[in-house]
Amino acid sequence: MLQKTHSAAGLVAAEMVVMHLDVPFLSWEAAGALLLGCLAGPLADVDKQGSTMAKILFPLSALLRIIKVRHRTVTHSLLFIAALSAAVAPLPALYAWTFVAAYASHPLIDLLNEKGVQLLWPLKGKIRLLPAFLAVDTGAAEETVFRWLLLAVGLYLPLSTIPF
Repeated sequence: MLQKTHSAAGLVAAEMVVMHLDVPFLSWEAAGALLLGCLAGPLADVDKQGSTMAKILFPLSALLRIIKVRHRTVTHSLLFIAALSAAVAPLPALYAWTFVAAYASHPLIDLLNEKGVQLLWPLKGKIRLLPAFLAVDTGAAEETVFRWLLLAVGLYLPLSTIPF
């Protein structure tokens, strides 16, 4: 999936955390959480040379390349998500939960791709949710439709909290 799709998924994950914690959408706390979600969503692609995150976090990306971390392995694994959860636990709950949920949205939607994800790293083998003929190829029309669906949900969630 492209960075903009992962950002949209991170936004939706952040909105769900904001709603779950009963934080008003029209607050600075929610604005910070939504921005964090958009940034944390594509973060797992720091392991993919040439990606936006690899360019922004070049030193980390270079280190991952030096130690030969392949794309959709360590940074897309449940073990890494658990380690990140422990690392951000001291943050306020809103931001810790937002970061973890948005980051976890990345490998979750990559499971829709034909290449799958090494979700159970260090165990070998990639997991995918769809058969190859239904898989969502990166940059394809199906991904664009999926991204627009995510954005529609991202628009619906805050609007659904407005009392009429």
